[in-house]
Amino acid sequence: MTNRNRRDFLKKAGVATAATVGAATVGAPYVHAQSRAPIRWRMQTYAGPALAAHVIKPSIDAFNKAANGEMEIELFYADQLVPTGELFRAMQRGTIDAVQSDDDSIAAPVDVSVFGGYFPFASRYSLDVPALFHHYGLKEIWEEAYAEVDGVTWLGAGAWDPCNFVTRDPIRSLEDLRGKRVFTFPTAGRFLSRFGVVPVTLPWEDIEVAMQTRELDGIAWAGITEAYTVGWADVASYYLTNNISGAWAGSYFANSDRWNEVPEHLQTLFKLCMDNSHYYRQHWYWWGEAHYRTTGGKLELTSIPEEEWQTLEDAALEFWDEIAEQSDRNARVVQILKDYRQTMQQAGPPYRYS
Repeated sequence: MTNRNRRDFLKKAGVATAATVGAATVGAPYVHAQSRAPIRWRMQTYAGPALAAHVIKPSIDAFNKAANGEMEIELFYADQLVPTGELFRAMQRGTIDAVQSDDDSIAAPVDVSVFGGYFPFASRYSLDVPALFHHYGLKEIWEEAYAEVDGVTWLGAGAWDPCNFVTRDPIRSLEDLRGKRVFTFPTAGRFLSRFGVVPVTLPWEDIEVAMQTRELDGIAWAGITEAYTVGWADVASYYLTNNISGAWAGSYFANSDRWNEVPEHLQTLFKLCMDNSHYYRQHWYWWGEAHYRTTGGKLELTSIPEEEWQTLEDAALEFWDEIAEQSDRNARVVQILKDYRQTMQQAGPPYRYS
């Protein structure tokens, strides 16, 4: 073999060897990833099965499919593993790995938890909630607040449905609210008690029976879409079209250690699935609130005159000022809500009609 042929042979052999080594190197991480045991989470939502079928289950099913065996989330429903009011502490301890709920219901030990769920008259429409979080600074305030709490990571918030009364007897005036025993959220209950409402706390799955046994006179926990979806329209007769909030503000949370164990690409996937869930609820509730009012057939619609309902809204602004006095951070949130309210009123239709 001539020197030239020898050089050509060695060059070709080197290229072939490098290609072989390169293929082995590229393939190795994939084989390793496939051989690892999947990350497994237990996640509990505030919602019962019928409601969860819309507000979270499709997105978790999508996550499990897209995670391709690297991670699997087992979803549990309201009070199934832990009572809703104990969810935050259970997540801190690692009893469960993640939660979907509002801050208020799970007794999150942060000052801003009072704004979770239905903070009276904080929103008029569901789009107000993401606008406030992403464009008015609430996201950064929530991140700041939860950074002060050990063991739990706040992942993001989105909007649900409005808060209306579903009742056994008709509500046509503020006086009709007096003495009514109503299942509602903690902060909403504190506010409504000023108008004679008696807030009642019960496990979510007991609400339908409590309406039948007259332990409850009504529910102020949702809009009309949920009333029909979860069966409350079958045990009530009336739906008050006035609402105390245009949208529930709910969040996703995770145990910090468990969240930090998740690779970045799966964290990104989880947040994309959160956003998908937020988007689905935007159009599902928007459709449902009109659909069931017009074609539901089970609940008679009632209304309190706007000039009388304004009494409630005026009282809500006083309530905001009381909440603002609880901490500097709460004062910042209230100021944002006031600025947003003024902007929407100045913008006029379709943002605000009155």
